[in-house]
Amino acid sequence: MAPRRPELSGYRIMWLYVMFDLPVGTKTERRQATKFRQFLLDEGFEMAQFSIYLRFAPSKEAAETYVGRVRDSLPPKGKVHIVEITDRQYANARIFTGRKRERRSESPDQLALF
Repeated sequence: MAPRRPELSGYRIMWLYVMFDLPVGTKTERRQATKFRQFLLDEGFEMAQFSIYLRFAPSKEAAETYVGRVRDSLPPKGKVHIVEITDRQYANARIFTGRKRERRSESPDQLALF
């Protein structure tokens, strides 16, 4: 008998929010802040707002991997929050641009396996 594959669940699939306030008073600080933002984009995060980035993770374990990568790339100064929420919780997000409600980003239909 083949091993049973764990079912994908809206409670197991995660979304990561990385929110940060980084100093940009000097050229070095601006460079570090830009480098951190570029790192997030390279890791597959998308910009929700200027200092808020989000990323889909297919499992809690994958989310922990991304948290570790972000932790290892933190700039020396500033404040960074990482929030993990389930796909079910993310489904309740209400996003507005001005007074117009936007559709939230959908969970990817297919998981990429490498």
